[in-house]
Amino acid sequence: MKKILSILLVSAAIFGLAFNRPALADAAAGGAVFNANCASCHAGGRNLVQANKSLSKADLEKYGMYSAEAIVSQVTNGKNAMPAFRGRLKDSQIQDVADYVLSKAEAGW
Repeated sequence: MKKILSILLVSAAIFGLAFNRPALADAAAGGAVFNANCASCHAGGRNLVQANKSLSKADLEKYGMYSAEAIVSQVTNGKNAMPAFRGRLKDSQIQDVADYVLSKAEAGW
């Protein structure tokens, strides 16, 4: 019985690792997408168009943008001077950018 339980637990762990992308991979992939599409206005977490609305953790929190959902919405739909990236980036790329921005904001850019 213990042997069967051990096999089931090991199988579940292998299955979970095989089919889940780690968060660091998402952030790394998001970094490449960010650098290619966002860095011209947001290099180093700054905002060249509206300096008071940077991608710092404090500013993201201040403006209600410190969540993956809020960032995904902003990148997908655009707002004010920021263009919409719907149709230009895949949903998975936009999610990766959100993960990247949050991880960089948390680390202080």
